[in-house]
Amino acid sequence: MPAKTSFIRYSDDVETRPAGEDDTIAEIIATMTSESRKVADREGHTVRASHAKANAFLKGELRVLDGLPPELRQGLFAEARTYPVVVRMAQGPGEHLPDSVSTHRGMAIKVLDARGPKIDGHAEDTQDFVLATGPVFPNPDAAKFLGAIKGIEKHAGKDDALKAAVSSVALQLDKVVTAVKGDHSPLLDFFGHTPRHPLTDTYYSQAALRYGDHVAKISAVPVSPGQAALGDAPMDTSGRPDAFRDATAAYFGDEGAEFEIRVQLCTDLETMPVEDASVRWPEDESPYRAVARLVLPRQDALGEARRAYVTERLSFRPAHSLAAHRPLGSLMRARLATYPALAAYRQKQNGAEGIEPTSLDQIPD
Repeated sequence: MPAKTSFIRYSDDVETRPAGEDDTIAEIIATMTSESRKVADREGHTVRASHAKANAFLKGELRVLDGLPPELRQGLFAEARTYPVVVRMAQGPGEHLPDSVSTHRGMAIKVLDARGPKIDGHAEDTQDFVLATGPVFPNPDAAKFLGAIKGIEKHAGKDDALKAAVSSVALQLDKVVTAVKGDHSPLLDFFGHTPRHPLTDTYYSQAALRYGDHVAKISAVPVSPGQAALGDAPMDTSGRPDAFRDATAAYFGDEGAEFEIRVQLCTDLETMPVEDASVRWPEDESPYRAVARLVLPRQDALGEARRAYVTERLSFRPAHSLAAHRPLGSLMRARLATYPALAAYRQKQNGAEGIEPTSLDQIPD
């Protein structure tokens, strides 16, 4: 970083809540609940309204790096220590689709023994980071997301072949955009993500969060030699509806994976807005910098007991947060309300009791 770099100090003023946002969020919850009902009618079971199809359920460690500079030594990362974590890797849609429908992906990290003041409504010692492929979200705020999710809700539970065709077209168009502009289209990548191995993707918070005294975004970047050896070429999903899941489980049957957790600190609220999640923060002004290693050892990533426990009883949500990492901006405010409502609906429909674990021993092997 340049010696004179100035980082934006966190204060309540970094957020600006528009009029009518609560009504918008209520409509998002209603729309996504309707989507869940439609999918349940087809699948016979209520699944997550997003990231329904998991590729792996993992136990591991988050190892905070030693010797971080003061601006990075914040919140969960204030001291060099190791936290136990539960990780869920999944495809993006809120239904189980064949992998010929290659859309955005998610990585949800639940950090245990995360002590300190929490945001309102959260009491347990956990910190969740909900990440996805793509450095930005396709929609800037809650209002625009509502418009997008209404379109998705209309087609929930319908023809897989149509969704595969949309995914394929989006992927091809994104290749053209990337060739011309040198970067992916967030919207096209959302619907037509390159079907590479899930362990070779980088995952992002996309929207902003508090980072102790500062404001930041977070990413998880694959760094192990085994992951590098996988390459980034597209996988052949022809006739393989669970190609991504099978490949991820096979990898963890042989060796472990590591992701470097990196933080991009906000230096300018004009070029790095908090309220617009669709704006990419310029990395030449503030690069992502390493703060920790996410270490996921060799293990059975799809064991039935673990799958049932994580799928039915756990929820990963931005609202599971230390005050030091409070989610920020319109999209995150929508998530703070939407995730708990949808999790409660899913667990009620399935007769499952939600739980926040306090130890990895509670997670089945």
